[in-house]
Amino acid sequence: MCGIVGYIGEQSTKDFIIDGLKKLEYRGYDSAGVFLFDSKGYLKKCKGKVADLEKKMDDDNLSSCTIGMGHTRWATHGIPNTKNSHPHVSNNGKIFIVHNGIIENYASIKQILIEKGYTFQSETDTEVLVNLIEEVKKSNPELKIGKATQIALNQVVGAFAIVVFDKDSPNELVVAKLGSPLAIGLKGKDFFVGSDPSPFIKETNRCLYLNDYELAILSRKKGLTLRDFRTNRVKDQKIEKLKLQIEQVEKGGFKHFMLKEIFEQPKCINDSLRGRIFSNPAKIKISSVEEYWEKFKKSNRLIFISCGTSWHASLLGEYYFEELARIPVEVEYASEFRYRNPIIYKDDIVIPVSQSGETADTIAALKLAKEMSAFIYGICNVVGSSIARETHTGIYTHAGPEIGVASTKAFTCQAVTMLIIATEIGYKLKKITKSKYSEIIDGVQNLSDNVKKILKKSNKVEEIAKKYSKSKNFLYLGRGYNFPVALEGALKLKEISYIHAEGYPAAEMKHGPIALIDKNMPVVVVATKKGNYKKIVSNVMEIKARGGKVISIVTEGDKEIKKISDDFIEIPECHELISPILANIPLQLLSYYIADFKGCSIDQPRNLAKSVTVE
Repeated sequence: MCGIVGYIGEQSTKDFIIDGLKKLEYRGYDSAGVFLFDSKGYLKKCKGKVADLEKKMDDDNLSSCTIGMGHTRWATHGIPNTKNSHPHVSNNGKIFIVHNGIIENYASIKQILIEKGYTFQSETDTEVLVNLIEEVKKSNPELKIGKATQIALNQVVGAFAIVVFDKDSPNELVVAKLGSPLAIGLKGKDFFVGSDPSPFIKETNRCLYLNDYELAILSRKKGLTLRDFRTNRVKDQKIEKLKLQIEQVEKGGFKHFMLKEIFEQPKCINDSLRGRIFSNPAKIKISSVEEYWEKFKKSNRLIFISCGTSWHASLLGEYYFEELARIPVEVEYASEFRYRNPIIYKDDIVIPVSQSGETADTIAALKLAKEMSAFIYGICNVVGSSIARETHTGIYTHAGPEIGVASTKAFTCQAVTMLIIATEIGYKLKKITKSKYSEIIDGVQNLSDNVKKILKKSNKVEEIAKKYSKSKNFLYLGRGYNFPVALEGALKLKEISYIHAEGYPAAEMKHGPIALIDKNMPVVVVATKKGNYKKIVSNVMEIKARGGKVISIVTEGDKEIKKISDDFIEIPECHELISPILANIPLQLLSYYIADFKGCSIDQPRNLAKSVTVE
């Protein structure tokens, strides 16, 4: 989950490294550090954010440095402090490394190295790895840094993305990947490295995504060499052309990335639907479904594997696929699925869902399913990501870059994508009528405009948020399609405001949570007219009878629930299947404004990182 930046070439590297770290800070912000090199090395690191590191470097003249690496950390081994921050250096002071991931057998390697006389300044597994590389070189003095790194990597167990520099090879950087993402940008004699391409999109749109077990040597003299570090076999370089634009990873005048991304959702919805949904006649066209139609046609079960917000989207997907396609669905936490001995049949389709496409548990779970001969259909946002490469086929959600740690537009695009897939499969299987098929298509095509209507009322949500911003606990309730939305709303509030919140099916309130209701407990009820409306009215009455404060999400024109709610937020009238997607928008705004009133670090909430690339 840490962010890695690297550079070797003909330019001064300090500004690129610092700017790159700022773009990757969503991946971790416990501490930061850089190593820069000209004829001598410069190492600077500190606890805190990249801005803190930058202040410490303000007075340093480093314009002559044309090799560098940087790191912004999400702590795994060792608390956030300067000693544990990266880059780490070997005992002989020559080899430097930045690392994202976890070396699982670091303790046993560390003990061996201690017995050989090595000392350690940090609590990290990374310092063990850099000293293991030194030991390999010491044992084989003729080895260059690339080969020494390769040998060391074959002795470790775990996940990693690394950049390595050796003062004895001052014209090379070594990068390698297993499990954690790493990309290389190419521009003439310049090579850029990033955990994702965002640090170097200003410089080049030519990108090489490293695959697992790949090691690249970036050399001023020999260019780029790519090998499989297990076999030493030279590999073909698959250079891709990036479509990402620099404007997509900047705030664009918004106070926070999260708010920008909430307001980007109308555009993102259109991007998700473009080329996939049509009018006159109403039609859905998804090439990956058409190409593998026999798999879907014969499928007896769908298994969604995901984490966090993607798990909530998957849960909504379960409602969609069972309702429209009449195919049994299971929704699994990837972190649990991978450690079970799951039962997978030959006609099952396993669907990993991930914004980043790099979620470690989801990747491990899909690999397990793949080993059991399951057909894997991926749903992810990032083109060229690990999940996109590991699956048999799949679909991109096209939400665009999501920088805010709390996911917003990714959830919306995942839900929209699942809805149109379920609708198309249901229609092709003759489980829904032509009329219903057309109704859903019409509703989806109006979705973007309806989201705009909700966003225009954001000031009202802000007023409600101010009223409840000092609350210590929240309860979120929903029924049917709105239950996953209640879960997601509660998660958003927890993530960015640090307020304890729980989501429940509304009917479950009487089975325990009702004991918590009092005048200090705000209850957010997703109470749209579509589905189980009368039951929701009863739930609201039960809350009011116990003195609870009710914030309701209602359909425009509603009178009954408005009358008994303390506060309400309206969403446009829409198809029942689309209602939960719209209902989630005001919940995103509510969590954002509450966190803003509390003065929380919204884009970088404590203890969290955007892309969970370690267990």
